[in-house]
Amino acid sequence: MPGPTASPERSPLAAALAEVVGPNHVLTDPATMAGYATDWTGRFVGRPALVVRPADAAETAEVLRRCAAAGSAVVPQGGNTGLVGGGVALDGEVTLSLTRLAGITDVDPTGGALTAGAGATLAAVHHAARAVGWGFGVDLGARERATVGGMVATNAGGLHVLRHGPMRRQLLGIEAITADGAVIGSLRGLDKDNTGYDLGGLLCGSEGTLAVITRVRLRLVARPADTTVALVGLGSMADAVALSGHLRRRFADLSAAEFMLDAGLDLVERHLGLAPPLPRRSPVVVLVEAAGAEGVADRLAAAIEAAADDLAPLADAPVAVATDPARAAALWRHREAHTEAIATLGPVHKLDVTLPWTELAGFVDAIGPVIRERRPGADVWLFGHLADGTV
Repeated sequence: MPGPTASPERSPLAAALAEVVGPNHVLTDPATMAGYATDWTGRFVGRPALVVRPADAAETAEVLRRCAAAGSAVVPQGGNTGLVGGGVALDGEVTLSLTRLAGITDVDPTGGALTAGAGATLAAVHHAARAVGWGFGVDLGARERATVGGMVATNAGGLHVLRHGPMRRQLLGIEAITADGAVIGSLRGLDKDNTGYDLGGLLCGSEGTLAVITRVRLRLVARPADTTVALVGLGSMADAVALSGHLRRRFADLSAAEFMLDAGLDLVERHLGLAPPLPRRSPVVVLVEAAGAEGVADRLAAAIEAAADDLAPLADAPVAVATDPARAAALWRHREAHTEAIATLGPVHKLDVTLPWTELAGFVDAIGPVIRERRPGADVWLFGHLADGTV
């Protein structure tokens, strides 16, 4: 396998791929490939033989055929917003960048569905859905760069798993290319299809090991008439779990529940120059979002008040509430900016750990000392999706 310094003239594979996608879309210069060879954390730095950027499914299929014929391993890559190195070609593989497959087509304003290419960004999907009066059920802080193909390949969850589920729940159809260049799947987009295997369910979360996803048919969701965000300061992670459980049981409009620790909030505030969002500091801060019919703000306030009546530690908890979109986005910024603020400290060893609810509080309390015992001097930053138990 040629190394990263090879040029199309010296590499038979690069020349063969240039015949498919054009010479401008086969990259071999190390400086040009650098952005494809390093993941978002900066911790994983790869050594791709080359980067190839097909424009559609037909080109993707032919690229895979030619790589297979050459015996060259392929690593699919989307927006390269991953934090665990999954999209980085570490040792001479071909990086298959899918960002040119960015089209959004066949938007159905009646049935609530659209077809998105693997390279379409999450932000573009949200925009296309809003343009016809719908929403999309998955959202991430990296929405401007994260691409649909990578989100399906990793079964991304994000901020609204509580209400809408992860990417697997949004799939109505899928088109993918196997390693030998065969096109598989269907984009019929049926809500109910029991004619065979659930190919989308199989490929979703497969991380590029079974086939390369090129297009998907996505289910859209109704947009709420009213959205409210609240921050609640609490004394412990156990209190945070109790509040979230109370709201999940008794408040149907709950669409998100996130947690942050005071150290992480302080880091974000210093990084962005933000004022503290609550009138006094608390060891744990819970962000809850409610989305539903008009008047959801009053219903959320009543739900939090009822929780305080049932859960003694909440009786005097500081609370900040936002009902207008700009203020709500500002409160969300305290949570969404955690990853970028932590990255300013250096390369990050990033893990998502999902736990049963009964173990969540104990894990958050115990994991910091465990890591510091094994890695003296390590900084440990904990935050996550309280509603689905992900730290």
